[in-house]
Amino acid sequence: MIDLTSRGRVAVITLNRQEKRNALNIEMCRLLRDAVRTAVDGGARALVITGAGTSFCSGADLDAVYTADFRDALYAMLHTVVDAPVPVVAAVNGPAIGAGTQLAIAADLRVVAPAALFGIPTAKIGLAVDPWTIRRFALLGGNGTARAVLLACAQLDAEQAGRCGLAERAGSVEDAVGWAEDMAELAPLTVGYSKQVLNALFEPEIDPVADKELLTALEACWTSEDFAEGRRARTEKRPPRFEGR
Repeated sequence: MIDLTSRGRVAVITLNRQEKRNALNIEMCRLLRDAVRTAVDGGARALVITGAGTSFCSGADLDAVYTADFRDALYAMLHTVVDAPVPVVAAVNGPAIGAGTQLAIAADLRVVAPAALFGIPTAKIGLAVDPWTIRRFALLGGNGTARAVLLACAQLDAEQAGRCGLAERAGSVEDAVGWAEDMAELAPLTVGYSKQVLNALFEPEIDPVADKELLTALEACWTSEDFAEGRRARTEKRPPRFEGR
């Protein structure tokens, strides 16, 4: 489900679950986390993450998303990507929806193919993403873009992603690998230091005490009747009827 290959000093990690359009489940999250660690421990100086087939990652596998174990596995994987001491490039070769968008923004840089598509449609199914995801998306794409995506479930195509700053370059997986190869030739201590400072300045850790209200609101979404209704509606193959409780 996760392929790890080497291109010199660049490690290419490919989500390969094409029958599910590379949707993430607990096992894939753990394998992806392990692949990042293995690549770094093996001496890779840059990573490229992409998807096999026509999709980057269609999101969370909805058969698994409704469990606390999935949330734990997902966020452990995302923060492993963020904390990797080398540049990480997401080669977004197709749709990156929900958890796929989360994975793409966990990378340092994004290269988007014409078929790339971003969205976080949690409001359609009664779920919620954590404050880190919302902050990081807003930092990359801007406040207005984040509001459109999160409050109205708007989607961004490749051109829109580039225009708002969510994507740094347009191109193919090979273009992403070529960019990563360039970065892999730079001074690794300097690059690692710069990434560490950028993360510390712009994305300090969420404080469980100071940000208790935000985290309480997040948990309220995951334990709400709307959450249960979203799950029932999916099982019964009908539109959900949310009541705000």
